Formats: sequence, C-alpha cells, structure tokens
Amino acid sequence: MDKRERERPRVVLGVSGGIAAYKACELLRRLTESGHDVRVVPTASALHFVGEATWSALSGHPATTEVWESVHEVPHVRIGQAADLVVVAPATADMLAKAAHGLADDLLTNTLLTARCPVIFAPAMHTEMWENPATQENVATLRRRGAIVVEPAVGRLTGVDTGKGRFPDPVEIFALCRRVLARGAQGAAVADLTGRHVVVSAGGTREPLDPVRYLGNRSSGKQGYALAATAAARGARVTLVAGNAELPDPVGVDVVPVGTARQMREAVLKAAADADAVVMAAAVADFRPAVYTTAKIKKVEDQEPEPIVLVRNPDILAELSADRARPGQVVVGFAAETDDVLANGRAKLARKGCDLLVVNEVGEHKTFGSAENEAVILAADGTETPVPYGPKEALADTVWDLVAPRLAENRR
Repeated sequence: MDKRERERPRVVLGVSGGIAAYKACELLRRLTESGHDVRVVPTASALHFVGEATWSALSGHPATTEVWESVHEVPHVRIGQAADLVVVAPATADMLAKAAHGLADDLLTNTLLTARCPVIFAPAMHTEMWENPATQENVATLRRRGAIVVEPAVGRLTGVDTGKGRFPDPVEIFALCRRVLARGAQGAAVADLTGRHVVVSAGGTREPLDPVRYLGNRSSGKQGYALAATAAARGARVTLVAGNAELPDPVGVDVVPVGTARQMREAVLKAAADADAVVMAAAVADFRPAVYTTAKIKKVEDQEPEPIVLVRNPDILAELSADRARPGQVVVGFAAETDDVLANGRAKLARKGCDLLVVNEVGEHKTFGSAENEAVILAADGTETPVPYGPKEALADTVWDLVAPRLAENRR
C-alpha cells in the first residue's frame, strides 16, 4: 500500500439485515467518491437484501461475513484495529442488542469489539421495536460507552406502516460521518457530549397580523441547524425547536416545528425540563401585533391604513437563564447586532444572565442565509472567544467546545 492509500480515511461500513440495507449503497457511494477507503462488512442476513458482489464492486474490497475467510490476515481483529470510523447502517434491533452485550458471532460484531475509533449506529426498524424498553436500554448502554446512536427518522416503514424507525437520509449520515472523522483528525474529543441532552432553537418566528401577513425576520435557521447537527455528531441527544426554517432535518435529531414566539417558548421550556444545555440560536421576534385580524386587511383607496400596535413577546432567553430547569444547566444565547456589536453584546449578556452569548454582526448581506459566519463568544466569567469567518459548523463546534467543559465541571 503506497503512502497516498494509507492517508485515505479508513471506514468500515457495517450492514445488518434490514430492508433498508439497499439505502446503504448510497452511503457507500458517497464515502468512496469523496476519497474514503471503505471496507463493507455485512451480516449474513444483510446479504439476503443486497448481495456480496454489489458491496465488493462499490467498495473495491471483498465483502465477507465470516471470520474464517483469509484467516491468516486475522480479519476479526485487524479490520476494527485499522479503522478510523465504523458506521453500522442500517443497525437493526438485533445488531444493537449484540453490540450492547458484547456478542461476537460474526465478522461485524467482532469488528465492533476490536474497534478503538468512533462508532456510529444508524438504526432502522419498526416503531414498536425501536420503542421497546429492551432496545431503548441497549441504545442507552451504547451511548453511555461513547457510541453515537442517531435517532431514526419518522416516515413510511415496511408495508403500510408509518412511524419512527425509518432509516435516516444517507446524505445526512454521510455528513455526520465526515464531521466525526474531521474532529478525530483534529485530535478533538469526538463524543464529548455523550449522555447529554441538548436543546437548540433555530430559524425565525412569524407573528401573524391577518391570515395573509405576518411580522418576521430574515433568519434562515442555518446556524441553529449546524449547532444541532454538530451536537449529534458529538454524541448528544438533540431536540431542535425549529421556527419556519426550510431545511432538511439533521440526522439523528428530534425536530419540533413551531411558528410564533409563544409557540417557541412553550416548546423550548418543555424540552429544557431535562436538558443539560439550551442554545437559543433562533431569531425570536421581540414584538407581535396586538390584534390579529381574522379577515385579510383590505386596502381602501385614498385612505391610510390604521397603525399596527405592537406588544412585547416573552423573553425566552432571560426566562431560561433566571429559572434553570435543573442544577448546572448551561444556557447559551445569540445576539444579532447591527452596530456597536461588542458593547451591545456585553450589555445583553449582563441583562439576560446566560452563561455564553454568541455575538455577531448582521445585515441584509451578512450572516442571514449564508453558509458562513463569524462571531465573538462572550462568557459570564468575562472571557471572550473570537471565531473567524468560516463555515457555520465551525462556529457551532466552538460553541460546544465551550459548553462541554462547563457541563463536565457542573457534574463534579
């Protein structure tokens, strides 16, 4: 193997025996086409859905289920030892149970026992199987040990059934794999939010004036979604309260859609009841129309419209900070400013009482709708962390880099 081959990230794609096995072909294609060296390790049951020839052709490596093939290479040990990432997609209830209890009856389960790299499980099964207490205990065990078990999607299942248990979008699983590999390559703790529940708000609220019009803002939700996705990649259980964001759900994240500021308050406070950290990245409207008109407000010729009277919306960030749902809960706010950015940010930090405040300059062509951002993160202890212009995922990771040690300190 030449130097260039050795430098390619080595990924083991484990495939267990569920109907969603065919979707793993798309994940495999994306991994190989982006320069990853992928070895597919299917279970015997998986080969009933997708044959060995397909896996071998797409990966460029032989795909085998047995520990007895190429015994001189000790595959049941070497494959896991050499991997930079193991991703099991789909992961059936049976596979989760075997992994949680350390069973090793085929090549994939042996590989899981010998891997010292990050491990991702992407479950797919019927709702009743996912919600069964045995499966939930197995998932909790795997997460406690540092594995990343993403939440399955909600949607059409096998046959006519619909519910939670659908295989997540392969594109989103691929994005998760890349985030985990990138953090590992940087020497960062990959799953430092394992066992934590975090709540993130995203997007902009809309305050209705009549059935047609509303008072809103320019927020796209991209920064909040990046915060949710990076938290999931670091092992957290994530609840994303999303206001009017037209973005795909991040893989492994529970998304709660809302419309108005009052709806967001209700959803955030409910989710925060057992959360270790809450990050309010949403652009929550400060005001709403005092009166909602049930019929469309008509334009009358030669007559000026009636003034729109506004009233204050609830201050969710201040409420969260003043009344923490549990001891040690970390609260993070966002401040979108147009002038005197840091001065206004420091004043807002003191006024809101949160632990961290992400301050950035916004405007018509700044931040809103962009894939990039820059900010300064102010802390209640007086420290300031500048984040240079770059992808919103980079800012999100910096936020979690500051949250994680605070959570660890609070646990002591």
